This record gives sequence, structure tokens and C-alpha cells, in this order.
Amino acid sequence: MIAILDKRVLTEDEAAVTSAELRANGSRIVFTNGCFDIIHPGHVHIIRKARAFGDVLFLGVNTDDSISRLKGPSRPFITLEARVQLLLELRSVSFVVPFDEDTPLTLIKKIVPDVIVKGGDYAPDSVVGADFVNSHGGRVEIIPLMKGFSSTAIITALNRQNKR
Repeated sequence: MIAILDKRVLTEDEAAVTSAELRANGSRIVFTNGCFDIIHPGHVHIIRKARAFGDVLFLGVNTDDSISRLKGPSRPFITLEARVQLLLELRSVSFVVPFDEDTPLTLIKKIVPDVIVKGGDYAPDSVVGADFVNSHGGRVEIIPLMKGFSSTAIITALNRQNKR
């Protein structure tokens, strides 16, 4: 899939096996996801807070094709390989799992997390996979966003500067 030789980059099937093994050993599994097309302090904040809800953090990352479908043909700005390399540098991240679907629902069903974490721009009942995780005794946690840090705000600011 991508040319990164790091045992923390998993396929969806590897993530399923790894999460089952970790759970069997008593680990609490946390999941969050995103495009991470422009990685900024708001992302780092949510990832750090997410890890605090458990022992292991699985980070689902949209592939380039998935981002193009969701955000338009001019995106992503940063390739999947580069985004994964950046995310692996964050000490809160246990595993990175690229996924090509428009939502992470299939991946969530494979990992079966105890906690799904999303940013404050989501309501708990609108989080993909919330029903599934709740039905297994898990929960959804929403982390308040950091003011001034969003990919949209960064893109808007860059566009404004380019028009000057």
C-alpha cells in the first residue's frame, strides 16, 4: 500500500488481529480518524486527548483517493505516505491504519474500539460507528476544538494571502 517500513502501519485486517490480541491482554482500545491533510496543533491536541482514554490508540487515516472524493480533486495537499510519516512521529499514536472508504465504519467494525474520539465539531450521535461501539459497551468522547486551528481556517487564510 505505502512504502513505509514501520510495524505500526497496519492494514485493516492487521489492525483487526492486533486489536483483538491487545484486548485479550486487557488493553483498552481507542480509535480516532481523519484526513490529516494539513496536520496542525488542533489535530495533535485531539490525538493526545484521545490516547488518554485508553492504552492503545488506532488512528484511521483516509487514503488520497478517499480525500479527493470527500474534499474535491485539488486535495489532498500532502500524500498519504507523507501524512503517515508525520503521524507516526506523534508519541500518542500507537498504530496508523489507512482506509480507502469515505467513512471509517468498516475499519471501526474490525478494530472494535472501546472508545471512539472525535473533535468538537461532531455531536456524539453523528459520529460514524457510534451505534456499533455503544452496542458493544463502548462509548464516544468528543474533544473541544482548539480555537483558531482547523484545516478550513488554514486554507482560507492561505487563499486570502494568495489573493493579495
